[in-house]
Amino acid sequence: MTQYTTNSFFGKFIEFRKWLVVMLVAILLLLVYKFLSKTDTSTTTVEYDTALIQQQIKNVGKLVVTEGHFSEVMTYKDQKKYLGDWLSFEKKAIVVINAEVTVGFDLSQVRFEVDSIHKILKIKNLPKEEIKISPDYKYYNIDESTFNEFEGKDYNKINKIARANLAKKINSSSLKTDAKKRLKEELYKLYSFVEILKWKVEIEGVLVDHKEQMNQFLD
Repeated sequence: MTQYTTNSFFGKFIEFRKWLVVMLVAILLLLVYKFLSKTDTSTTTVEYDTALIQQQIKNVGKLVVTEGHFSEVMTYKDQKKYLGDWLSFEKKAIVVINAEVTVGFDLSQVRFEVDSIHKILKIKNLPKEEIKISPDYKYYNIDESTFNEFEGKDYNKINKIARANLAKKINSSSLKTDAKKRLKEELYKLYSFVEILKWKVEIEGVLVDHKEQMNQFLD
């Protein structure tokens, strides 16, 4: 009777141990599966985020331009003197200049680097503004003489003076400020998009904590 009870006890113990081993193996396999699944999901998410950021970069990778129109009227005079002040010949004209001006930033010059490991978008080589002046000249009341006619050098001189005056007007206008504002808006869009994905933005080697901090790179 005692022998039968002992064998029964050991039999149940061996059977319990088998079930314990099976349960431990099952738990181990479940943990491995969860770990691998988590790793795959994380990698997929990073790749997905990277693709979205690259697409957003393409969306802002264009020339940001602000346009303006300027008009100017100038009176051009030139005088040639002979025999001291005894004899002189003058030429003059009224010149009306209408100019189309564009101020822009070529964002194709910007270098973007996507650090998918640390989840950082790096922006480098922010461009300077490009100013293009397209003037149209109209000449009125041209007065010249045989001894002092309008020549190519006169038109070149008028062009130089007009461009210098237009440059002063552009600098005192809001055109450049408006162009920088548009550039900021494009970069703000990119910053906000990256922030939604819980990534960070680095500009010219400086990590940006908030979008207002980007102003220091655009002044």
